[in-house]
Amino acid sequence: MPALAGAAVFAAAHATDAPTPGESPAAPATAARQVVPQQVGPSAWFVQGGAALGSKANRNFISNAGFVVTPAGVVVIDALGSPQLARDLLAAIRRITPQPVTHVIVTHYHADHIYGLQEFRKAGAKIVANRHAIEYMNSETAANRLAASRVDLAPWIDADTHLVQPDQWLDGPQDLVVGGVRFLVRPVGPAHTPEDQVVFLPSEGVLYAGDTVFRGRIPYVGQADSRHWIAALDELLGLQPTVLVPGHGPASTTAREDLKLTRDYLAYLRESMRQAALDMTPFDEAYAKTDWSRFEHLPLFKAANRMNAYNTYLLMESQAR
Repeated sequence: MPALAGAAVFAAAHATDAPTPGESPAAPATAARQVVPQQVGPSAWFVQGGAALGSKANRNFISNAGFVVTPAGVVVIDALGSPQLARDLLAAIRRITPQPVTHVIVTHYHADHIYGLQEFRKAGAKIVANRHAIEYMNSETAANRLAASRVDLAPWIDADTHLVQPDQWLDGPQDLVVGGVRFLVRPVGPAHTPEDQVVFLPSEGVLYAGDTVFRGRIPYVGQADSRHWIAALDELLGLQPTVLVPGHGPASTTAREDLKLTRDYLAYLRESMRQAALDMTPFDEAYAKTDWSRFEHLPLFKAANRMNAYNTYLLMESQAR
């Protein structure tokens, strides 16, 4: 199947879709969002979470997950943010194919992508992740995040929700072949997280990028290594995908532009905060002086940008020593 086939299928299926990047996190549609597969290639699909922070109202359905149907089973990419969402995804897959889910490839271990893993394990799927997630999996941070989620996201996250160890740790690039379909699993961390990995389907030109790409909203930077993240995005540009499925936001047939937007945002954070750190300008003053006009129209700008800038300021300060 030529790589352009994925783009053609996706473009035809969504030729009349209304744009979603400006969707308000507070809109009723976000709270009511259902797990509805969208086709992005002849055998490739994804489901899209809302542009919002996780809440009881939206069931923590704020991230994307993908799946690819092969003659020997279904390969899922990420498991969504609660067991119920995972059950909904499994039900949606069953409406498309009778094939079982054989593998779940985890792009990274942030809560909104992994709290559904236990349901896929119950269904008999093999869970595959990058070995750099081991430290987080066994950390107080992960345990505390789960404990807080059992309160903040109840009843969707409860006492029965638990962290799931992978069946297979990957130490580097690996090609996974299921039913004759080849999946290129490529580590790109440390970027958004130390364990970032992406999944590329060369036969259809579809790239599942995880949270290395946020489309139509401000990325969550957190404690990310933004320098390596920028390098990872340059690496993904080299794959020349025709369809991009980000970790957050709608899928895209303009992959190059969307990869560059996330890269440019990270580069701008580093540039503006680096100079402030070198000049020893206090953060509040530096933030107020920075021109954010290119990005301030994006969803979650008010919720995430100041925190992103502050974390980048601290990173630049440490690297300037």
